[in-house]
Amino acid sequence: MAQGTDVKKDRRYTKDHEWALEAKGEIIVGITAFAVDQLGDVTLVNIDVKAGETVTAGKTFGTIESVKTLSDLYAPLTGKVTRVNKALEEKPELVNDDCWGDGWMIAIESTETPKDLLDAEAYEKLVRESAH
Repeated sequence: MAQGTDVKKDRRYTKDHEWALEAKGEIIVGITAFAVDQLGDVTLVNIDVKAGETVTAGKTFGTIESVKTLSDLYAPLTGKVTRVNKALEEKPELVNDDCWGDGWMIAIESTETPKDLLDAEAYEKLVRESAH
């Protein structure tokens, strides 16, 4: 399976190509391989929120810049930011290298459930339709 069409079954997705993974009482948020594929080489990740601040589902929490474009990053859920991936300030290429792991963006504590987001199957369908 090509990198851009790789979809992890253990998380939920937004139509804007963010993923949300429940882990140890928080929701880890990042962008999908399809988004990375569309962006190309990531040159800057700018996260506009700090730990303790609140993000709102569907609202931007930062931007990601690549050689091709500048894109907004959208929160998949409403909640309080528990952690921000500081490593991205120095090494934005982590998003290209490992968008599912080391390239995560923020972690949030949310009372909402990611079940309102797309499951892997629905997201794969969205990606297939976007690719045409």
